[in-house]
Amino acid sequence: MKISQTVKAHLALFLVNVFYGASHVVAKGIMPTYLTPNVFILFRVVGATSLFWIVTLFFKKDKIAKSDFGRMALCGLFGVAINQLFFFHGLNLSSSINSGIIMTVNPILVVILSFFLLNESITKTKIIGILLGATGAVLLTLAGGSGKGDSTLGDLFLFINAASYAVYLVIAKPLMQKYKPLTVITYVFTFGLCFILIYPPTLTELFATDYSNFTASIIAKIAYVIIGVTFFTYLLTMYGLKYLSPSISSSYIYLQPVLVVFFAFFLASIGMADDYTQTITFSKIMYMLLIFTGVYTISKK
Repeated sequence: MKISQTVKAHLALFLVNVFYGASHVVAKGIMPTYLTPNVFILFRVVGATSLFWIVTLFFKKDKIAKSDFGRMALCGLFGVAINQLFFFHGLNLSSSINSGIIMTVNPILVVILSFFLLNESITKTKIIGILLGATGAVLLTLAGGSGKGDSTLGDLFLFINAASYAVYLVIAKPLMQKYKPLTVITYVFTFGLCFILIYPPTLTELFATDYSNFTASIIAKIAYVIIGVTFFTYLLTMYGLKYLSPSISSSYIYLQPVLVVFFAFFLASIGMADDYTQTITFSKIMYMLLIFTGVYTISKK
């Protein structure tokens, strides 16, 4: 039986969130003991950008219109530089559980941005959903700092990360209608790398990093983040965005809390990650359900 492109796109987005779900827990164990957030980001983006350019050697290249380079640069700024900087700094301060929950506000932000940038309509039902989800996100952020592994500033950084990724999903959609996913993501990451390199602390912290403490386990985790959570996830996201709308693509993100909680328990049980499951509280579950209700209300026909 032949699988349709739409079904493949849905499967791609599901795999993206499986990779991300594990990364919230895995990446937490690397920072700040072995790598600072800025150096980790540099490793991630340099590695993924190199892989994207290597892969492009085996495919026919698209000719990019000069007018589209500006949009690609913006995608690199919001989808790579701002997104990565605030995610890793937020994750460094907060818990992996909080990061997975806060990311669920992304579909709400996509709906709002799609209204302003893509002229998609917002109904009364969507407005109610936005208010419910936004309330849950604000309450969750205010709850930060209440327990071990929590941080109000960290949660705020994670929210900014979700917002920047929402901008990226919306402004990347027109590019996906003109070019191959690999072409778009290669140029987006190249621009993103340029932005990260001009961020002052990046190179300073890179040269101050002590690589002698790296174990085989840490190297494996870094490789997983570069190859699995960056190279494959961004490529699969671009593929999904080619056949599905930004709103549908972003809605998959509310699988994140479930997957993050699963990997938090699983990886902690086998000793591959620190135990942050104690940051799960009844109030956070209620705030998460409030965000879910908002997302469901927005996507309900």
